[in-house]
Amino acid sequence: MGHQQGWWARGLAAVAVLAVGGCTAVDDPAAPRVSDAKPPVSSSTGAPGGGSDTGTLPGVPTAEQARAELGELKVAPHGSMSGYSRAKFPHWASQGESCDSRETVLERDGTNVTRDGECRAVSGRWVSVYDGKTFTDASDLDIDHMVPLANAWRSGANTWTQEKRKAFANDLTHPQLLAVSAASNRSKGDQGPDEWQPPSQTYWCTYARAWVSVKSTYELSVTENEKSTLTDMLGTCPS
Repeated sequence: MGHQQGWWARGLAAVAVLAVGGCTAVDDPAAPRVSDAKPPVSSSTGAPGGGSDTGTLPGVPTAEQARAELGELKVAPHGSMSGYSRAKFPHWASQGESCDSRETVLERDGTNVTRDGECRAVSGRWVSVYDGKTFTDASDLDIDHMVPLANAWRSGANTWTQEKRKAFANDLTHPQLLAVSAASNRSKGDQGPDEWQPPSQTYWCTYARAWVSVKSTYELSVTENEKSTLTDMLGTCPS
C-alpha cells in the first residue's frame, strides 16, 4: 500500500519540522492519564448521546468505504503481548507552541476552550461521545486511542519501528484520538469492539467506521469476532 507509506512519510516529516522549531516533546509514558492499566470504575449508564455524526473526529470514512476496508483486512488471532510496553508508543508528542497531542485534541473536541500559558485547557465544554455526558473540567476527560496501543501491538505493531509507533500514538490526521469521559475510556481499556462498545449506541456507526479506518491505514489485523462485531455495528449506519 504505497499511498499509506506516503502519508506516513509526510507525517514524519511534519513531526521533524515541529522538532526543529524548538518544541520539547511531552512524552511521559508514566503519566497516569495515559496508562493502559486503566483503573476500574463503577458502572454508569448515563443518558445516551453523542449522535451518529462524526463530530470533530477527522478522517472518518463513509459506511460503504468502511465495509470495503473491513473486507480487505487480514483476519488473524491476537498475537502475543510479549515485549509490550506503553513506553514503546511515546506520547504525548509536541505539536508546537507548548502544546502536546492531548491538549490539541482537547481544544479540537471542545467548545469555548481557553488555555493557559502552558497550553493547558483551563475552561471549556466537552461532550463525551461514548456516553453522552457533558464536562466543563478537562481533568475529567481522557484522550482515547480509538485502537488501543495494546490491541495494536497484538495485531501487528510489535513489528514496527519506535518512530512509527510514536506516529500511531499521536495521530491527529486519522480518527485515532478523541476526548471522552475518563470513566468510559477506562471501562474500554484495551478491549476490541467485540468486547466493548460505547454505551451510547447512537455512536456505534461512527465508532466502527473509525476503528476500521485506523486498522486499514496501519495494516493491522482483526480477529474473527472483531470483524463480525464491526460488521454488525456498521449495520447501525443509516442506509
